[in-house]
Amino acid sequence: MILVTVFWGGTFFVVHLAMQHAGPLFFVGLRFSWAGLLSLVLCRGHLRGLTRLELGAGFLIGVSIFLGYGLQTYGLQTITGSQSAFITALYVPMVPLVQWLVMGRPPHLMSWIGILLAFAGLICLSGPQAGSLSFGPGEVATLLCAVAVAGEILLIGRFAGRVDSRRVTVVQLLVAGGLSLAMMPVAGEVVPAFSWYWALPVLIMGVMSMVIQLTMNWAQQTVSPTRATVIYAGEPVWGGVVGRIAGDRLPALAIFGGALIVAGVLVSELKFAPKKTVEPVQP
Repeated sequence: MILVTVFWGGTFFVVHLAMQHAGPLFFVGLRFSWAGLLSLVLCRGHLRGLTRLELGAGFLIGVSIFLGYGLQTYGLQTITGSQSAFITALYVPMVPLVQWLVMGRPPHLMSWIGILLAFAGLICLSGPQAGSLSFGPGEVATLLCAVAVAGEILLIGRFAGRVDSRRVTVVQLLVAGGLSLAMMPVAGEVVPAFSWYWALPVLIMGVMSMVIQLTMNWAQQTVSPTRATVIYAGEPVWGGVVGRIAGDRLPALAIFGGALIVAGVLVSELKFAPKKTVEPVQP
């Protein structure tokens, strides 16, 4: 799972460059359709036992992937890879909020502290005029992407252990790719002219997407969503490192905002067990 965060963090800058030559739905559609076809070939021997539960779980997770990556890719048209990485990381403190809304379990104190830290970091990181509340379309789309990713983590955790990770991966990748391509006419997006600037990232990131989703579905059979989110907290750090190497130059306030988001991610998953009182031994 740690390796997943390394691969994941490195994709932000690549997608940012590809968005100069292709639309977000086209890119996401090809990326996940290619990943789905690869996983279909790789896992073809296991598909005969596909159940209704696995089909439903794969569809729901696929929808969340479509929303998450589609919104993230749209945002990368106007914001840098480093900004996208840190804003996307807000899905970690959002997980307890989504659990509260869906399952009725209120967040604990450290979750609220983490949410406040992450929100303060978002304000510092946002836009060319860091420190303002005037979020642009790129920031808003990436913020909504974080909500979708939080839903994906919770859905994977809910179904893990009850489904075959290989079969679910095939379904969710094909659903995410198919939905993206189907929505192109609705969004008024056209097929771009061929360019290796988008074709090569599609080929490479399709393979990475297959590996990442297989790993997530397999690993979360034994790792809880809470622990998984802590491990995934390394993603924005790697995204920032790759962006820095590639030439992203965030202002000092934006870097501080990114640090606040990472701190909020980690703090939100801290839990303190109540101290046990030791009763004196009666003579």
